[in-house]
Amino acid sequence: MRSIRGTSSRLVAAALWLLLAGAQATRAETPAKVYVVLWFDTEDYILPASDDAALHVAEFLTHEGIRATFKVVGEKARTLERRGRQDVIAALKKHEIGYHANFHSVQPTPAMYLSNLGWDEGVAEFDRRERPGFEDVKRIFGVAPSCYGQPGSSWGPQSYGAMRKWGMQVYLDAGSHVRLKDEPCYYCGVLNLYKLAYQLRANLGGAKDLEEAEQKFLGARQHLLAEGGGLVSTIYHPCEFVHKQFWDGVNFKNGANPSRERWQVPPAKTPEESKAAYDIFESYVRFMKRFPEVEFITATQAARLYQDRVRGRKFTPDDIKRIATAVTTDVTFQKQDNYALAASEVFALLNGYVAQRVAGSIPESVSLDSTPYGPSERVTATSEPVTTDGSQFSRTAIDVADFLHKQGRIPASVWLGSQPVPPEMYLNALAKVALDLLDGKSMPETVTLQPAKLAVAAHVAEDNPRLWGWVIFPRGFRAPGMMELAKRQAWTLKPAILDRSEK
Repeated sequence: MRSIRGTSSRLVAAALWLLLAGAQATRAETPAKVYVVLWFDTEDYILPASDDAALHVAEFLTHEGIRATFKVVGEKARTLERRGRQDVIAALKKHEIGYHANFHSVQPTPAMYLSNLGWDEGVAEFDRRERPGFEDVKRIFGVAPSCYGQPGSSWGPQSYGAMRKWGMQVYLDAGSHVRLKDEPCYYCGVLNLYKLAYQLRANLGGAKDLEEAEQKFLGARQHLLAEGGGLVSTIYHPCEFVHKQFWDGVNFKNGANPSRERWQVPPAKTPEESKAAYDIFESYVRFMKRFPEVEFITATQAARLYQDRVRGRKFTPDDIKRIATAVTTDVTFQKQDNYALAASEVFALLNGYVAQRVAGSIPESVSLDSTPYGPSERVTATSEPVTTDGSQFSRTAIDVADFLHKQGRIPASVWLGSQPVPPEMYLNALAKVALDLLDGKSMPETVTLQPAKLAVAAHVAEDNPRLWGWVIFPRGFRAPGMMELAKRQAWTLKPAILDRSEK
């Protein structure tokens, strides 16, 4: 009986192992998918026909079993309410609601009023101007908007700070201010679906537009499937189905800001032209839908698919050692196993470990509460090595830990007593000190800090005319100070890694 039970136990164990292995294989071999984020900048509050366009599009997608993301302007939501368009509101509520600024193109637009502000005052000003629209969209649609994207190309980094205060996880739009290999990324702790390789749509001019769009989608589909899956971003405006010229270009071009009683209605399409536009759009959506591996997702679903895996993770000493080893004088993000770390997160983890060690404890793990922002002020410039003693470096590590906790950002100057050094230089030395401590050594008697640079800032655009080509900007508008601030926030930039396991 004993041997039979033993054999039986081994058979059960073997069966369980095969089942587990089969489940793991099934999970690992999940077919690749092409995720389509279909989104609508729902903005025109001048032309009443645009209300009907939003209704038409929303009802069509609902009939097709597709949930899109409608980024609604605050004044558009209020206009629907004033006009009594509960039918439009109800139709949009069946989809996901995002946010697209309070007044969209009424001057000044976000990039303009943020262009001369620093980080803290810019976050506060964005919140002051844009939160009322956010709250109205939330009230009218009964749900907090899931994402934000700027009007036109009126982008500013401080908007991300306000978004985090509002609890938003996704920046959804199109532009080239920040890009990371034209793939989804994290910037300022927010999932950034912004400059993507596959931002595809069928233009609404005729059959040739549809054919060209279908061919581009086929190419994108083939490439993404070969890579194991990925994202396509597709944008429309409900108003473009019913007008010949954008509503804001008629009124606010080149910095114009007429009083409301002087606003002009844009020229409208004929019923035949509108029908043709709807037909192209609907045919294109049905074309994408026909492929079994294509899945339409909302901004919130994208946030789940590209969830930041460092949240809640406990970084062991072995993890810290790998992270420290990867630090160089070219400061940038890291990819480790199935997660990514922004340079600011590397900085916080290594400083947290060293600060605890020099304070007398040996941590079993270090964790991150959130992504620290980049410096709010211009960074100290130093081109020569700096040497300090181990005692001063230890005291500095403890001080920096307190700064990170209280300020939530990388310091513009790391103070070694009376000597300020750039945070990049400090991080490079910090990694070497961490490795010594992890190897069981004592704090070095002297620490030499070598010049370093924020290499990851190359993924943020230089200020140039192409960034500000939106017709609403005044001629010659530039924002060099704001783009310099945006580059400092590159401390927070890292890849967003797609979860390819089946949900």
